[in-house]
Amino acid sequence: MITSYLAILPEILLIILAAIVLVYGRHPKGDRKRGVGLLSSWGVFVVLLVTAGLSFAGVPGEVPQEIWGGMFRNDAFTLVFRTMFVMAALVTCMLTVDVPRLQHGEWYALVMLATVGFNLMAAAGDMIILYLALETASISFYVLSGYATDGRRSPEAGIKYFVYGAFASAVMLYGLSFLYGITGETNISLLTQAVLGNISQPMLLLSTILVVAGFGFKVSAVPFHFWSPDVYEGAPTSTTAILSTASKAAGFAVFLRLFMSGAVGNPSNQNWWVMVVVMSILSMVLGNMAALWQTNIKRLLAYSGIAQAGYLLIGLVTYSVDGTGSILFYLYMYVFTNIAAFGVVILLSRVTGSDEIEDLNGLSRRSPYLAIVMLLALLSLGGIPPAAGFFGKLFIFRAAVEAGFWWLALIGLINAFIALFYYLSVAKHMYLYRSDDEEQPIPVSRAAALALGICTLGILYLGIVPSAVFDWTRLAAQVFF
Repeated sequence: MITSYLAILPEILLIILAAIVLVYGRHPKGDRKRGVGLLSSWGVFVVLLVTAGLSFAGVPGEVPQEIWGGMFRNDAFTLVFRTMFVMAALVTCMLTVDVPRLQHGEWYALVMLATVGFNLMAAAGDMIILYLALETASISFYVLSGYATDGRRSPEAGIKYFVYGAFASAVMLYGLSFLYGITGETNISLLTQAVLGNISQPMLLLSTILVVAGFGFKVSAVPFHFWSPDVYEGAPTSTTAILSTASKAAGFAVFLRLFMSGAVGNPSNQNWWVMVVVMSILSMVLGNMAALWQTNIKRLLAYSGIAQAGYLLIGLVTYSVDGTGSILFYLYMYVFTNIAAFGVVILLSRVTGSDEIEDLNGLSRRSPYLAIVMLLALLSLGGIPPAAGFFGKLFIFRAAVEAGFWWLALIGLINAFIALFYYLSVAKHMYLYRSDDEEQPIPVSRAAALALGICTLGILYLGIVPSAVFDWTRLAAQVFF
Protein backbone atom coordinates (compact mmCIF):
# COMPACT_ATOMS: atom_id res chain seq x y z
CA MET A 1 0.00 0.00 0.00
CA ILE A 2 2.84 2.41 0.86
CA THR A 3 4.44 1.70 -2.52
CA SER A 4 1.14 2.54 -4.22
CA TYR A 5 1.01 5.93 -2.55
CA LEU A 6 4.68 6.59 -3.28
CA ALA A 7 3.95 5.96 -6.96
CA ILE A 8 1.58 8.94 -7.07
CA LEU A 9 3.33 11.10 -4.44
CA PRO A 10 4.30 13.87 -6.92
CA GLU A 11 0.67 14.21 -8.02
CA ILE A 12 -0.53 14.29 -4.39
CA LEU A 13 2.01 17.01 -3.58
CA LEU A 14 0.99 19.08 -6.61
CA ILE A 15 -2.66 18.99 -5.54
CA ILE A 16 -1.75 20.00 -1.98
CA LEU A 17 0.48 22.78 -3.32
CA ALA A 18 -2.33 24.05 -5.58
CA ALA A 19 -4.62 24.31 -2.51
CA ILE A 20 -1.95 26.17 -0.51
CA VAL A 21 -1.29 28.61 -3.34
CA LEU A 22 -5.03 29.27 -3.73
CA VAL A 23 -5.35 30.17 -0.06
CA TYR A 24 -2.15 32.23 0.06
CA GLY A 25 -2.95 34.04 -3.18
CA ARG A 26 -6.44 35.13 -2.21
CA HIS A 27 -6.62 38.89 -2.87
CA PRO A 28 -2.83 39.40 -2.85
CA LYS A 29 -1.54 42.94 -2.32
CA GLY A 30 1.86 44.58 -2.58
CA ASP A 31 4.84 42.25 -2.31
CA ARG A 32 2.50 39.37 -1.65
CA LYS A 33 1.56 39.36 -5.34
CA ARG A 34 5.12 38.42 -6.23
CA GLY A 35 5.17 35.99 -3.32
CA VAL A 36 2.47 33.89 -4.98
CA GLY A 37 4.79 33.14 -7.89
CA LEU A 38 7.78 32.52 -5.63
CA LEU A 39 5.78 30.14 -3.43
CA SER A 40 4.58 28.28 -6.51
CA SER A 41 8.09 28.06 -7.98
CA TRP A 42 9.65 26.78 -4.77
CA GLY A 43 6.80 24.33 -4.27
CA VAL A 44 7.11 22.87 -7.76
CA PHE A 45 10.89 22.69 -7.27
CA VAL A 46 10.31 20.54 -4.17
CA VAL A 47 7.99 18.29 -6.21
CA LEU A 48 10.75 17.94 -8.82
CA LEU A 49 13.22 16.94 -6.11
CA VAL A 50 10.74 14.38 -4.75
CA THR A 51 10.26 12.95 -8.26
CA ALA A 52 14.02 12.63 -8.72
CA GLY A 53 14.40 11.23 -5.20
CA LEU A 54 11.85 8.50 -5.87
CA SER A 55 13.81 7.56 -8.98
CA PHE A 56 17.06 7.21 -7.00
CA ALA A 57 15.17 5.23 -4.35
CA GLY A 58 14.09 2.69 -6.98
CA VAL A 59 10.50 3.87 -7.53
CA PRO A 60 9.66 2.79 -10.17
CA GLY A 61 11.77 -0.37 -10.25
CA GLU A 62 13.02 -2.24 -13.29
CA VAL A 63 9.74 -4.16 -13.47
CA PRO A 64 6.77 -1.89 -14.38
CA GLN A 65 4.14 -1.59 -11.65
CA GLU A 66 0.40 -1.67 -12.25
CA ILE A 67 -1.35 -0.16 -9.24
CA TRP A 68 -4.85 0.89 -8.25
CA GLY A 69 -6.42 -1.96 -10.17
CA GLY A 70 -4.25 -1.41 -13.23
CA MET A 71 -5.41 2.20 -13.61
CA PHE A 72 -1.91 3.58 -13.11
CA ARG A 73 1.35 2.29 -14.62
CA ASN A 74 4.51 3.24 -12.78
CA ASP A 75 7.49 2.58 -15.05
CA ALA A 76 10.48 4.31 -16.63
CA PHE A 77 8.22 5.77 -19.33
CA THR A 78 6.07 7.46 -16.67
CA LEU A 79 9.17 8.79 -14.90
CA VAL A 80 10.58 10.40 -18.08
CA PHE A 81 7.37 12.28 -18.81
CA ARG A 82 6.64 13.15 -15.18
CA THR A 83 10.06 14.79 -14.85
CA MET A 84 9.48 16.63 -18.12
CA PHE A 85 6.08 18.00 -17.07
CA VAL A 86 7.19 19.12 -13.61
CA MET A 87 10.26 20.80 -15.10
CA ALA A 88 8.06 22.66 -17.62
CA ALA A 89 5.74 23.81 -14.82
CA LEU A 90 8.70 24.97 -12.71
CA VAL A 91 10.30 27.09 -15.44
CA THR A 92 6.94 28.55 -16.46
CA CYS A 93 6.13 29.56 -12.88
CA MET A 94 9.54 31.23 -12.56
CA LEU A 95 9.03 33.20 -15.77
CA THR A 96 5.62 34.39 -14.54
CA VAL A 97 6.71 35.67 -11.10
CA ASP A 98 6.91 39.28 -12.34
CA VAL A 99 4.00 39.27 -14.82
CA PRO A 100 1.47 41.59 -13.09
CA ARG A 101 -1.75 40.35 -14.65
CA LEU A 102 -0.97 36.71 -13.78
CA GLN A 103 0.07 37.26 -10.15
CA HIS A 104 -2.92 35.36 -8.80
CA GLY A 105 -3.13 32.07 -6.94
CA GLU A 106 -5.74 30.77 -9.38
CA TRP A 107 -3.37 30.95 -12.35
CA TYR A 108 -0.60 29.02 -10.62
CA ALA A 109 -3.05 26.49 -9.14
CA LEU A 110 -4.45 25.78 -12.60
CA VAL A 111 -0.92 25.20 -13.94
CA MET A 112 -0.34 22.65 -11.18
CA LEU A 113 -3.65 20.89 -11.80
CA ALA A 114 -2.86 20.77 -15.52
CA THR A 115 0.50 19.20 -14.62
CA VAL A 116 -1.32 16.57 -12.55
CA GLY A 117 -3.43 15.82 -15.62
CA PHE A 118 -0.34 15.52 -17.81
CA ASN A 119 1.33 13.16 -15.34
CA LEU A 120 -1.72 10.91 -15.19
CA MET A 121 -2.04 10.91 -18.99
CA ALA A 122 1.51 9.55 -19.27
CA ALA A 123 0.92 6.99 -16.53
CA ALA A 124 -2.60 5.89 -17.53
CA GLY A 125 -3.09 2.14 -17.69
CA ASP A 126 -6.82 2.36 -18.29
CA MET A 127 -8.96 4.30 -20.74
CA ILE A 128 -11.11 5.72 -17.93
CA ILE A 129 -8.22 7.34 -16.05
CA LEU A 130 -6.79 8.41 -19.41
CA TYR A 131 -9.91 10.37 -20.27
CA LEU A 132 -10.25 11.87 -16.78
CA ALA A 133 -6.61 12.98 -16.88
CA LEU A 134 -7.07 14.45 -20.35
CA GLU A 135 -10.08 16.49 -19.22
CA THR A 136 -8.30 17.64 -16.05
CA ALA A 137 -5.51 19.12 -18.17
CA SER A 138 -7.83 20.41 -20.91
CA ILE A 139 -10.29 22.23 -18.64
CA SER A 140 -7.39 23.88 -16.82
CA PHE A 141 -6.03 25.19 -20.10
CA TYR A 142 -9.41 26.41 -21.32
CA VAL A 143 -9.39 28.76 -18.31
CA LEU A 144 -5.68 29.59 -18.55
CA SER A 145 -6.00 30.56 -22.22
CA GLY A 146 -8.74 33.08 -21.49
CA TYR A 147 -7.32 34.22 -18.15
CA ALA A 148 -6.23 37.72 -19.20
CA THR A 149 -9.66 39.33 -19.23
CA ASP A 150 -8.19 42.84 -19.51
CA GLY A 151 -7.84 42.36 -23.27
CA ARG A 152 -9.96 41.06 -26.13
CA ARG A 153 -7.70 38.38 -27.57
CA SER A 154 -7.31 36.23 -24.46
CA PRO A 155 -11.05 35.56 -23.87
CA GLU A 156 -11.39 34.88 -27.60
CA ALA A 157 -8.52 32.37 -27.42
CA GLY A 158 -10.12 30.69 -24.40
CA ILE A 159 -13.48 30.32 -26.15
CA LYS A 160 -11.89 28.99 -29.34
CA TYR A 161 -9.79 26.48 -27.44
CA PHE A 162 -12.80 25.37 -25.40
CA VAL A 163 -15.07 24.84 -28.44
CA TYR A 164 -12.47 23.06 -30.55
CA GLY A 165 -11.10 21.10 -27.60
CA ALA A 166 -14.52 19.89 -26.47
CA PHE A 167 -15.27 18.68 -29.98
CA ALA A 168 -11.91 16.88 -30.25
CA SER A 169 -12.44 15.24 -26.85
CA ALA A 170 -15.88 14.04 -27.92
CA VAL A 171 -14.45 12.53 -31.13
CA MET A 172 -11.70 10.76 -29.19
CA LEU A 173 -14.15 9.48 -26.58
CA TYR A 174 -16.35 8.15 -29.38
CA GLY A 175 -13.38 6.21 -30.73
CA LEU A 176 -12.54 4.82 -27.30
CA SER A 177 -16.16 3.74 -26.85
CA PHE A 178 -15.88 1.70 -30.07
CA LEU A 179 -12.81 0.00 -28.62
CA TYR A 180 -14.71 -0.85 -25.47
CA GLY A 181 -17.65 -2.11 -27.50
CA ILE A 182 -15.44 -4.42 -29.56
CA THR A 183 -13.27 -5.75 -26.74
CA GLY A 184 -15.29 -5.27 -23.55
CA GLU A 185 -12.14 -3.96 -21.82
CA THR A 186 -10.94 -0.57 -20.60
CA ASN A 187 -7.58 -1.68 -19.17
CA ILE A 188 -4.98 -0.98 -21.85
CA SER A 189 -3.04 -4.24 -21.27
CA LEU A 190 -6.19 -6.38 -21.50
CA LEU A 191 -7.42 -4.22 -24.36
CA THR A 192 -4.26 -5.01 -26.34
CA GLN A 193 -4.82 -8.75 -25.97
CA ALA A 194 -8.45 -8.41 -27.03
CA VAL A 195 -7.53 -6.26 -30.05
CA LEU A 196 -5.12 -8.95 -31.30
CA GLY A 197 -8.05 -11.34 -31.47
CA ASN A 198 -10.19 -8.90 -33.47
CA ILE A 199 -7.56 -7.39 -35.76
CA SER A 200 -9.63 -7.87 -38.92
CA GLN A 201 -12.63 -5.90 -37.68
CA PRO A 202 -13.24 -2.73 -39.77
CA MET A 203 -14.52 -0.99 -36.63
CA LEU A 204 -11.00 -1.14 -35.20
CA LEU A 205 -9.75 1.03 -38.04
CA LEU A 206 -12.61 3.47 -37.49
CA SER A 207 -11.83 3.68 -33.77
CA THR A 208 -8.16 4.30 -34.61
CA ILE A 209 -9.13 7.16 -36.93
CA LEU A 210 -11.29 8.77 -34.25
CA VAL A 211 -8.64 8.40 -31.53
CA VAL A 212 -5.94 9.82 -33.83
CA ALA A 213 -8.23 12.77 -34.62
CA GLY A 214 -8.70 13.49 -30.92
CA PHE A 215 -5.04 13.35 -30.01
CA GLY A 216 -4.00 14.95 -33.30
CA PHE A 217 -5.75 18.03 -31.92
CA LYS A 218 -3.76 17.85 -28.68
CA VAL A 219 -0.42 17.76 -30.50
CA SER A 220 -1.61 20.28 -33.15
CA ALA A 221 -0.90 18.03 -36.13
CA VAL A 222 -2.45 18.74 -39.55
CA PRO A 223 -5.41 18.66 -40.23
CA PHE A 224 -6.27 19.23 -36.55
CA HIS A 225 -3.96 22.23 -36.16
CA PHE A 226 -6.30 25.14 -36.93
CA TRP A 227 -6.76 26.21 -33.31
CA SER A 228 -3.12 26.65 -32.35
CA PRO A 229 -2.08 29.94 -34.08
CA ASP A 230 -5.07 31.86 -32.70
CA VAL A 231 -4.81 30.35 -29.22
CA TYR A 232 -1.04 30.79 -29.03
CA GLU A 233 -1.35 34.44 -30.05
CA GLY A 234 -4.33 35.30 -27.84
CA ALA A 235 -3.49 33.42 -24.64
CA PRO A 236 -1.14 34.97 -22.06
CA THR A 237 2.40 34.17 -23.18
CA SER A 238 3.13 32.23 -19.98
CA THR A 239 0.15 30.01 -20.74
CA THR A 240 1.33 29.58 -24.32
CA ALA A 241 4.79 28.54 -23.09
CA ILE A 242 3.54 25.51 -21.15
CA LEU A 243 0.65 24.81 -23.55
CA SER A 244 3.03 24.54 -26.51
CA THR A 245 5.38 22.16 -24.71
CA ALA A 246 3.91 20.12 -21.87
CA SER A 247 0.50 19.76 -23.54
CA LYS A 248 2.09 18.56 -26.78
CA ALA A 249 4.34 16.16 -24.86
CA ALA A 250 1.32 14.76 -22.98
CA GLY A 251 -0.46 14.14 -26.27
CA PHE A 252 2.52 12.18 -27.54
CA ALA A 253 2.75 10.27 -24.25
CA VAL A 254 -0.78 8.97 -24.85
CA PHE A 255 -0.05 8.37 -28.52
CA LEU A 256 2.86 6.16 -27.49
CA ARG A 257 0.94 4.37 -24.71
CA LEU A 258 -1.86 3.39 -27.09
CA PHE A 259 0.02 2.81 -30.35
CA MET A 260 3.17 1.15 -29.05
CA SER A 261 1.17 -1.22 -26.84
CA GLY A 262 -0.98 -2.18 -29.83
CA ALA A 263 -4.24 -1.14 -28.14
CA VAL A 264 -4.84 1.31 -31.00
CA GLY A 265 -3.28 1.04 -34.45
CA ASN A 266 -1.87 -2.45 -33.93
CA PRO A 267 1.29 -2.96 -36.03
CA SER A 268 -0.22 -6.14 -37.49
CA ASN A 269 -2.59 -3.83 -39.39
CA GLN A 270 -0.68 -1.50 -41.70
CA ASN A 271 -3.67 0.77 -42.43
CA TRP A 272 -3.24 2.89 -39.33
CA TRP A 273 0.27 4.13 -40.00
CA VAL A 274 -0.58 5.35 -43.52
CA MET A 275 -2.77 7.94 -41.84
CA VAL A 276 0.00 8.93 -39.43
CA VAL A 277 2.55 9.21 -42.26
CA VAL A 278 0.23 11.54 -44.18
CA MET A 279 -0.32 13.63 -41.03
CA SER A 280 3.44 13.82 -40.50
CA ILE A 281 4.19 15.04 -44.03
CA LEU A 282 1.33 17.56 -44.08
CA SER A 283 2.28 18.90 -40.66
CA MET A 284 5.89 19.49 -41.69
CA VAL A 285 5.04 21.08 -45.04
CA LEU A 286 2.09 23.24 -43.97
CA GLY A 287 3.65 24.28 -40.66
CA ASN A 288 6.90 25.44 -42.23
CA MET A 289 5.31 27.08 -45.27
CA ALA A 290 2.79 29.01 -43.16
CA ALA A 291 5.52 30.12 -40.73
CA LEU A 292 7.41 31.81 -43.59
CA TRP A 293 4.77 34.54 -43.84
CA GLN A 294 4.19 35.34 -40.18
CA THR A 295 4.91 38.75 -38.67
CA ASN A 296 3.85 37.85 -35.12
CA ILE A 297 6.43 35.86 -33.16
CA LYS A 298 3.82 33.84 -31.25
CA ARG A 299 2.04 32.81 -34.46
CA LEU A 300 5.41 31.94 -36.01
CA LEU A 301 6.19 29.67 -33.06
CA ALA A 302 2.70 28.17 -33.34
CA TYR A 303 3.26 27.13 -36.95
CA SER A 304 6.76 26.00 -35.98
CA GLY A 305 5.11 23.78 -33.36
CA ILE A 306 2.90 22.24 -36.03
CA ALA A 307 6.00 21.38 -38.06
CA GLN A 308 7.71 19.97 -34.93
CA ALA A 309 4.71 17.66 -34.44
CA GLY A 310 5.34 16.38 -37.95
CA TYR A 311 8.94 15.49 -37.09
CA LEU A 312 7.80 13.69 -33.94
CA LEU A 313 5.25 11.63 -35.87
CA ILE A 314 8.14 10.26 -37.96
CA GLY A 315 9.44 8.58 -34.81
CA LEU A 316 6.00 7.14 -34.09
CA VAL A 317 5.65 5.30 -37.41
CA THR A 318 9.03 3.59 -37.07
CA TYR A 319 7.62 1.36 -34.30
CA SER A 320 11.06 0.75 -32.80
CA VAL A 321 12.99 1.32 -29.58
CA ASP A 322 15.19 3.95 -31.24
CA GLY A 323 12.20 5.69 -32.78
CA THR A 324 10.30 5.84 -29.50
CA GLY A 325 13.41 6.87 -27.55
CA SER A 326 14.11 9.62 -30.07
CA ILE A 327 10.58 11.01 -29.57
CA LEU A 328 11.16 11.27 -25.82
CA PHE A 329 14.55 12.92 -26.35
CA TYR A 330 13.05 15.35 -28.87
CA LEU A 331 10.28 16.31 -26.45
CA TYR A 332 12.85 17.08 -23.74
CA MET A 333 14.70 19.27 -26.20
CA TYR A 334 11.48 20.95 -27.25
CA VAL A 335 10.42 21.77 -23.68
CA PHE A 336 13.67 23.62 -22.95
CA THR A 337 13.80 25.26 -26.37
CA ASN A 338 10.26 26.52 -26.73
CA ILE A 339 9.93 27.76 -23.15
CA ALA A 340 13.20 29.66 -23.63
CA ALA A 341 11.81 31.32 -26.76
CA PHE A 342 8.51 32.23 -25.14
CA GLY A 343 10.35 33.39 -22.02
CA VAL A 344 12.16 36.01 -24.09
CA VAL A 345 8.83 37.03 -25.65
CA ILE A 346 7.30 37.43 -22.15
CA LEU A 347 10.05 39.81 -21.05
CA LEU A 348 10.15 41.74 -24.31
CA SER A 349 6.38 42.18 -24.62
CA ARG A 350 6.20 43.70 -21.12
CA VAL A 351 8.25 46.60 -22.50
CA THR A 352 6.97 46.85 -26.07
CA GLY A 353 3.32 45.90 -25.43
CA SER A 354 3.14 43.65 -28.51
CA ASP A 355 4.43 40.35 -29.91
CA GLU A 356 5.53 41.41 -33.39
CA ILE A 357 8.80 40.15 -34.85
CA GLU A 358 9.81 43.77 -35.48
CA ASP A 359 9.91 44.28 -31.72
CA LEU A 360 13.02 42.08 -31.72
CA ASN A 361 14.93 44.70 -33.73
CA GLY A 362 18.16 45.61 -31.97
CA LEU A 363 17.61 43.12 -29.14
CA SER A 364 21.31 42.25 -29.12
CA ARG A 365 22.05 45.85 -28.09
CA ARG A 366 19.16 46.26 -25.65
CA SER A 367 19.77 42.94 -23.87
CA PRO A 368 22.63 40.73 -25.09
CA TYR A 369 21.60 38.01 -22.61
CA LEU A 370 18.05 37.72 -24.01
CA ALA A 371 19.39 37.82 -27.57
CA ILE A 372 21.74 34.89 -26.88
CA VAL A 373 18.96 32.85 -25.26
CA MET A 374 16.63 33.51 -28.20
CA LEU A 375 19.38 32.71 -30.72
CA LEU A 376 20.10 29.36 -29.05
CA ALA A 377 16.37 28.56 -29.02
CA LEU A 378 16.07 29.36 -32.73
CA LEU A 379 19.16 27.31 -33.57
CA SER A 380 17.77 24.40 -31.57
CA LEU A 381 14.40 24.56 -33.34
CA GLY A 382 16.25 24.66 -36.66
CA GLY A 383 18.52 21.73 -35.78
CA ILE A 384 21.84 23.58 -35.81
CA PRO A 385 24.67 22.43 -33.50
CA PRO A 386 25.66 22.88 -30.73
CA ALA A 387 22.00 23.32 -29.79
CA ALA A 388 19.93 20.30 -28.71
CA GLY A 389 17.70 20.29 -31.79
CA PHE A 390 20.52 18.93 -33.94
CA PHE A 391 20.63 15.60 -32.13
CA GLY A 392 16.85 15.63 -31.70
CA LYS A 393 16.35 15.60 -35.45
CA LEU A 394 19.36 13.34 -36.07
CA PHE A 395 18.02 10.61 -33.77
CA ILE A 396 14.55 10.71 -35.32
CA PHE A 397 15.80 10.71 -38.92
CA ARG A 398 18.28 7.92 -38.17
CA ALA A 399 15.53 5.79 -36.63
CA ALA A 400 13.38 6.37 -39.73
CA VAL A 401 16.20 5.32 -42.08
CA GLU A 402 16.94 2.19 -40.03
CA ALA A 403 13.23 1.27 -40.12
CA GLY A 404 13.15 1.61 -43.93
CA PHE A 405 11.45 5.02 -44.07
CA TRP A 406 14.42 6.80 -45.64
CA TRP A 407 12.10 8.77 -47.91
CA LEU A 408 10.19 10.11 -44.90
CA ALA A 409 13.47 11.13 -43.28
CA LEU A 410 14.42 12.90 -46.53
CA ILE A 411 11.16 14.86 -46.52
CA GLY A 412 11.84 15.82 -42.91
CA LEU A 413 15.37 16.93 -43.76
CA ILE A 414 14.15 19.12 -46.63
CA ASN A 415 11.59 20.73 -44.35
CA ALA A 416 14.24 21.33 -41.70
CA PHE A 417 16.22 23.35 -44.25
CA ILE A 418 13.09 25.34 -45.18
CA ALA A 419 12.51 26.12 -41.50
CA LEU A 420 15.99 27.61 -41.18
CA PHE A 421 14.88 30.53 -43.35
CA TYR A 422 12.34 31.89 -40.88
CA TYR A 423 14.33 30.97 -37.76
CA LEU A 424 17.39 32.84 -39.05
CA SER A 425 15.16 35.70 -40.20
CA VAL A 426 14.20 36.26 -36.57
CA ALA A 427 17.88 36.17 -35.61
CA LYS A 428 18.54 38.77 -38.32
CA HIS A 429 16.07 41.13 -36.65
CA MET A 430 17.90 40.75 -33.32
CA TYR A 431 21.44 41.26 -34.57
CA LEU A 432 21.33 43.22 -37.84
CA TYR A 433 18.33 45.54 -37.59
CA ARG A 434 18.32 48.72 -35.53
CA SER A 435 15.58 50.10 -33.31
CA ASP A 436 14.67 53.57 -32.07
CA ASP A 437 14.31 52.12 -28.58
CA GLU A 438 17.79 50.66 -28.26
CA GLU A 439 18.53 52.88 -25.29
CA GLN A 440 15.51 51.54 -23.40
CA PRO A 441 16.65 48.55 -21.30
CA ILE A 442 14.62 45.37 -20.85
CA PRO A 443 14.36 44.49 -17.15
CA VAL A 444 15.04 40.83 -16.35
CA SER A 445 14.21 39.67 -12.83
CA ARG A 446 16.37 37.13 -11.03
CA ALA A 447 13.61 34.52 -11.27
CA ALA A 448 13.25 35.02 -15.04
CA ALA A 449 17.03 35.07 -15.54
CA LEU A 450 17.37 31.81 -13.61
CA ALA A 451 14.53 30.21 -15.60
CA LEU A 452 16.10 31.21 -18.90
CA GLY A 453 19.48 30.02 -17.60
CA ILE A 454 18.02 26.58 -16.84
CA CYS A 455 16.56 26.38 -20.34
CA THR A 456 19.83 27.51 -21.92
CA LEU A 457 21.84 24.94 -19.98
CA GLY A 458 19.32 22.26 -21.00
CA ILE A 459 19.65 23.22 -24.67
CA LEU A 460 23.45 23.16 -24.53
CA TYR A 461 23.71 19.99 -22.44
CA LEU A 462 21.40 18.01 -24.74
CA GLY A 463 23.25 19.42 -27.73
CA ILE A 464 26.78 18.67 -26.50
CA VAL A 465 26.35 15.56 -24.32
CA PRO A 466 23.16 13.90 -25.61
CA SER A 467 24.11 10.28 -24.96
CA ALA A 468 23.14 10.12 -21.27
CA VAL A 469 19.61 11.44 -21.79
CA PHE A 470 19.11 9.45 -25.00
CA ASP A 471 20.15 6.24 -23.25
CA TRP A 472 17.61 7.06 -20.53
CA THR A 473 14.83 7.67 -23.04
CA ARG A 474 15.70 4.47 -24.93
CA LEU A 475 15.47 2.58 -21.65
CA ALA A 476 12.01 4.07 -21.08
CA ALA A 477 11.00 3.09 -24.62
CA GLN A 478 11.84 -0.57 -23.97
CA VAL A 479 8.72 -1.01 -21.83
CA PHE A 480 6.81 -1.39 -25.11
CA PHE A 481 9.18 -3.91 -26.67
